[in-house]
Amino acid sequence: MAPSDVHFNLPFSVTNTTILVLSSVTCQLGVFAAENGFVTRHPGHGLIGMGLRFWFVITFIMGSFFIAGQVYEYAGLVTEGMTYQSHPYGSIFFIATGFHGLHVTGGLIAFLLVLTRTYLAPRFTHNQAVSAIVVSYYWHFVDVVWIALYGTIYLLR
Repeated sequence: MAPSDVHFNLPFSVTNTTILVLSSVTCQLGVFAAENGFVTRHPGHGLIGMGLRFWFVITFIMGSFFIAGQVYEYAGLVTEGMTYQSHPYGSIFFIATGFHGLHVTGGLIAFLLVLTRTYLAPRFTHNQAVSAIVVSYYWHFVDVVWIALYGTIYLLR
């Protein structure tokens, strides 16, 4: 159990989680754009026509916001006295969410690499579309893992 004197800010954590989960939607819209060869904006093609770059930048921003939210939450919990060493629950919380945060950061780096390739390559190729798809698989997996972690750590504690 979590220490009784430490309280999670559930509205904040739900908002942060919602942002991360919705980032999978923007990521997938970027994949759909890549599959259609739309790196940049193509008017008349709906949301997909916004282009891979647009959707991956939005996804990157959302993922970055999630990481910033986790850092903010960590600071609040440490202020309340919950640390890695203060309680067994603190150890579980910080290890599990910390490793997840590292994986989200890895995904953010992958988005930057895909975006950089779209700017450096003379034309958008099938290999770049495949790279975007592979990054999306990773991102969706990280989101699913977070949903399980969130339910376990925040709701079942």
